[in-house]
Amino acid sequence: MATRYDVVVVGGGHNGLVSAAYLAKAGRRVLVLERRHLVGGAAVTEEIFPGFKYSVCSYVVSLLRPEIIRELDLPRHGLEILPLDGTFTPMPDGDHLWRMSDHGRTRREIYRHSPTDAEAYDDYAKAMVEMARFVKPILAMVPPDPLSLDILGLARLAGLGRRFQRLPRRDQHNLIQLMTMSAADMLDQWFETDVLKATMSASGIIGTFLGVRSPGTAYVLLHHYMGEIDGVFRSWGLSRGGTGAISEAIAGAAREAGVEIRTKAAIERIKVRDERATGVVLEGGEEIDATVVVSSVDPHRTFLKMVEPGALDESFLGEVRRYKLRGSSGKVNLALDGLPDFTCLPGPGPHLRGAISISPSVEYMERAYDDAKYGDFSRRPYMDVVIPSLTDPSVAPPGKHVMSCFVQYAPYKLREGNWDQKRDAFGDAVIDTLSEFAPNLKSLVLHRQVLTPLDLEREWGLTEGNIFQGELSLEQLFFLRPVPGWARYRTPVRSLYMCGSATHPGGGIMGAPGRLAAFEILRDWDRGRIR
Repeated sequence: MATRYDVVVVGGGHNGLVSAAYLAKAGRRVLVLERRHLVGGAAVTEEIFPGFKYSVCSYVVSLLRPEIIRELDLPRHGLEILPLDGTFTPMPDGDHLWRMSDHGRTRREIYRHSPTDAEAYDDYAKAMVEMARFVKPILAMVPPDPLSLDILGLARLAGLGRRFQRLPRRDQHNLIQLMTMSAADMLDQWFETDVLKATMSASGIIGTFLGVRSPGTAYVLLHHYMGEIDGVFRSWGLSRGGTGAISEAIAGAAREAGVEIRTKAAIERIKVRDERATGVVLEGGEEIDATVVVSSVDPHRTFLKMVEPGALDESFLGEVRRYKLRGSSGKVNLALDGLPDFTCLPGPGPHLRGAISISPSVEYMERAYDDAKYGDFSRRPYMDVVIPSLTDPSVAPPGKHVMSCFVQYAPYKLREGNWDQKRDAFGDAVIDTLSEFAPNLKSLVLHRQVLTPLDLEREWGLTEGNIFQGELSLEQLFFLRPVPGWARYRTPVRSLYMCGSATHPGGGIMGAPGRLAAFEILRDWDRGRIR
């Protein structure tokens, strides 16, 4: 006889854990099933090389919603965020750009490159803050369906329109541009310094198969601009103990609320009877019954691989197949015998404690994209690099260091060969490119872990290796995410819900999709729609 729960959550990523915690706090009996040997999905810490703890996939945090931290009391469960001190960009001509947390020093640094840009920097920051203030409440909003007769949803949509009308005309123009322009073109309107524009535009391409001059990337830039740590806007940090510590803190809160978590529990299929989800079948045949099934994995995996064949209309499945994933990112994690020595700013120092951005020019960024457009990984890629052991010594032995390199571009679909054949060449390209700026790096490498989009798909269940479970492009946002008509965490199968990054408001270590999905499930329960 099958075991029965009120809720079964498929996937133990951070959104699944958040959703489970809120549902359990409301009194529901909840089981989380995770395919891997530990929870966290892509937000995990693993000791791949003895003594070195890698934040294997996700590596920085900023978007984690403060209401989740507060409501689940995550600091009591071990969450501690350590701020990153700015962004350092080395340049091939021996110069550099170093934007720090200290606003005055950053302004002087920009002034060194361009007095005009130093003046514009404050105005740009104010404009982006206003844009973020307008958009940020949407992160906590269930997307309305403009084609439905949902009065409350339509009222919310009308409220957005009224808020937009109340914006100053300049902010209205800025917001429209952000939603339609490329990151580089938008920044061209503010600044003249190439390295500044290149580094700032990089936030617009994270996790997308787009270049810095591709329309729509300005919004992705804003998406990454909305983060905060302890109320400090636009700040990024590292979790003490790696990003896995974030997942473990959420899991701790969930367990305290009564959630049961099982690892090494892969799903074979989601059971459907009379157009209603009734539970899951694990690989090996074990059946688990549930009143509600919540999937935190992406739509392709959920609807095309897990839901029983014949349970979904072909028109809906067609929409799912058209949902764009197009993974474009890779990751290289390094264990180092010492610190890299950058030619443009030699020796150890605070410039190594923040992010290191390999983005010396807009042309460099666009050429990296050119490689990907034609089916190859970038030979000289854009990289966002951090050395977490400088901020958190617990992740490496004394005197040693961990270096985390997020890399674009690494397209899931290659023109020639496959990722198993090209993994080493991709890792070499990353280290060779970094060594152009820090020549001693190669001699420091004790171990490297190279992750391609194929690895992200195989090991972490991210279809096509997309780190956001789907691109953050305009046609896949808000009430269109993941597909039109089904953006409110519900699905065509009754009692089957979605709560992952493929739902509004999207990707990053945010937790908002999981929280909003839990609230919608509880609302349906209260209204008698779940029995």
